[in-house]
Amino acid sequence: MIHLKTISKTYSDQAITFHALTSVDLKIENGTICGIFGESGAGKSTLLRTINLLERPTSGEVWVNGTDLTSLSAEKLRQARHHIGMIFQHFNLLDSRTAFENIALPLELLHETPRTIKERVNALLTLVGLSDKSAHYPEQLSGGQKQRVAIARALATEPAILLCDEPTSALDNESKQSILNLLKEINAKLGVTIVIITHEMSVIKQICTHAAVIDHGKLIECGSVLQLFTQPASPITKKLVQHSLHIQLPPSLERELKTEKINAESLIVCFKFIGNESSRPLISNLIQKHGITVNIIQANIENIQDANIGFTVCQLSGTEKAIHEALDDAAKASVSTEIIGYV
Repeated sequence: MIHLKTISKTYSDQAITFHALTSVDLKIENGTICGIFGESGAGKSTLLRTINLLERPTSGEVWVNGTDLTSLSAEKLRQARHHIGMIFQHFNLLDSRTAFENIALPLELLHETPRTIKERVNALLTLVGLSDKSAHYPEQLSGGQKQRVAIARALATEPAILLCDEPTSALDNESKQSILNLLKEINAKLGVTIVIITHEMSVIKQICTHAAVIDHGKLIECGSVLQLFTQPASPITKKLVQHSLHIQLPPSLERELKTEKINAESLIVCFKFIGNESSRPLISNLIQKHGITVNIIQANIENIQDANIGFTVCQLSGTEKAIHEALDDAAKASVSTEIIGYV
């Protein structure tokens, strides 16, 4: 397990003090894929780099599999880092070395035998799908292929943890998808704990089992990806989820939206369906049973962590009693209901 205990990081330059991280407490279970999401400048890169102490926290402790890394000597820390691999946004490959030689570098530094190096590097090239590119130099590889080499290099010492610093932001969409699929495959095959930072909710949605949201150096909330997408606890996370799932009202309707029912004729509501509920005809049932008028403004369905999650934004019109009973029926059908406003 990774446990960041009350981590703070402060940078000082003469009279200026900048708090990059403030009292962050985060646990990441072994074998999970945890995404750390935040906008540019939120502190996510700093947080990631505290895990292997590339950034030493100003205060707090970094526990990795029962060891407080902040308490280790330089030599012990160097040894501990062998179990923590890392990849970067711009790959950080050595241009003068082939793909094989780049992957072999960590093993050479550990003075492994040539036979061990050859066997492990060839196995890693096969794992990342580059067996035919072993003699290629970085300039001969595409962006996606360079990142695959970087991933193989990070796995050379057989780490238990893989830290990923915006690994897909420099790639085209096709390469991005292939790298995300590869990371998911590595997690499943090798059981490696993956921590990935990103400013794209689509990355969180596609491969992560758990996620944490960070804003201005503070941990806003964390939990399973399914929980964050269906029951966001903070306004920041809620806004991010709505944007990711394209749950947005038309501008004309948003201008008319009221937070109170006064002089309003209809209700704007968002129904959230999870699992089998997403395939049931809730809307038509409510219309037939309660005689209300339903105008579907927006609808979307996503598959997150092998669960179908549906969102339908509707405008409900009818008597107050009929609408109240319709919402009660939706709740009884295990459909989450959020009142957005009144028009």
